[in-house]
Amino acid sequence: MSKTAAGLAPAADPSRWKALVFIALAQLMVVLDATIVNIALPSAQTDLGISDGNRQWVITAYALAFGGLLLFGGRIADKWGRKNAFVVGLIGFALASALGGAANGEAMMLGARALQGAFGALLAPAALSLLAVMFTDAKERAKAFGIYGAIAGGGGAVGLILGGFLTEYLNWRWTFFVNIPFAIVAAVGAWLVIRESAGSRNRAPLDIPGVVLSTTGLVALVYGFTRAESAGWSDALTVTMFVASAVLLAAFVLVESKVKSPLLPLRVLLERNRGGVYLSLGLAVISMFGLFLFLTYYLQVVKGFSPVKTGFAFLPMIAGMITGSTQIGARLMTRVPPRLLMGPGFLVAGLGMLLLTQLEVGSSYPALILPAQLLLGLGMGTAFMPAMSLATHGVDPADAGVASAMVNTSQQVGGAIGTALLNTIAASATTAYLTDHAAEAAAGGPAGQLIQAQAMVEGYASAIWWAVGILVASSVIALTLINTGRPGAGGPVASGSGDDAELKVPVLAH
Repeated sequence: MSKTAAGLAPAADPSRWKALVFIALAQLMVVLDATIVNIALPSAQTDLGISDGNRQWVITAYALAFGGLLLFGGRIADKWGRKNAFVVGLIGFALASALGGAANGEAMMLGARALQGAFGALLAPAALSLLAVMFTDAKERAKAFGIYGAIAGGGGAVGLILGGFLTEYLNWRWTFFVNIPFAIVAAVGAWLVIRESAGSRNRAPLDIPGVVLSTTGLVALVYGFTRAESAGWSDALTVTMFVASAVLLAAFVLVESKVKSPLLPLRVLLERNRGGVYLSLGLAVISMFGLFLFLTYYLQVVKGFSPVKTGFAFLPMIAGMITGSTQIGARLMTRVPPRLLMGPGFLVAGLGMLLLTQLEVGSSYPALILPAQLLLGLGMGTAFMPAMSLATHGVDPADAGVASAMVNTSQQVGGAIGTALLNTIAASATTAYLTDHAAEAAAGGPAGQLIQAQAMVEGYASAIWWAVGILVASSVIALTLINTGRPGAGGPVASGSGDDAELKVPVLAH
């Protein structure tokens, strides 16, 4: 009989802290890749002769493969074993990165980006679910997820810094090659230190209809938002993608409710605490991705910052995220319920975003942008940390991979929505401002350039107001839906009725 079955606490995995180093390294690589290529894109486009119309596919190919295959990747991790999926994902990601760095044309580049996304979709849920099953003590779990949450939240901004350095001082190809040492170190380390009992695997047959419907539905959704950014919301193909996505995802839910071994058991999604995490986190990411885009353009185009200086300008946000995640979230997670960290955390981030609605052409970085970034980082770090932990808390070990995949899916879809939605709002406000000041804009010279810059900033400020509202909505959802008590409070906290009322802490089988 296992210790778990006998009602005793499971023995702590002796390799868990070593494993965390390699899991965190892999997560950093995946999150970095989401933004590092953005900085290098102009140089890569010139070298490879990619047209303006096709350059978005360097970003979109990755987003579609990653977002579309995440649920499949999560279930594969449950079936193969998380360690195996993690290592295979790392090796595949490294090979795809090498292909991207060596690209000699558009087709090779786009293929490499799609492969990166596919292997990232295998790697990301395996990493999070490994943490879920290796750290079972409440205080240790808080520390581990504090580190993971800081990386998940701040890695995108680190990517801007690293991308700026590599592009400016080496070559855009190094934004791909830099992944290779990350992946090799993480794969070798994981293979040597991570142990995983085969008893925690989900050996149920793969739900092929669920795989097809979820993958095509998510790809259609992500592509719809990506296309809306460039072609507009009323574009025929954009509308078709949204309709197709709604039909496919509705069919997916229907199939999952009927089949014996679903790809995504609806119990994972419908438990109110996990559902609250997926929804509030997805909304928060909408605002964050939009902000990365606007601040990058504001600092480089309006303020004239170099790529490296722009990257460093994001350091206060990273510092805030690390502090919020490891010093506030991790320390308070075992003392207060998660909703009392997530709700106020999103509100503090919203306050930072509110400051940025005052953005003007001549705004001071130390007086406005720096404090806004600190508040954003502190708030997001504090909220991300319990969210990452709660997203897998209470699931059976056999479902840990797919529950982890849902966190990544909500972030990925949120990122696609945020970039498209907020960029469209900003573009509309900029156009309206230019229309109202057409005479001054047509004058040319310094006065005309100033009007162009003011129009751009007006667009950013308008979109940031929406981001403030989205963060307030995230806070309300977290405070309303999430009702579990603090980890280790003594006894399960009812979150529903019947089987759903019991929160089962995931453990390694012995």
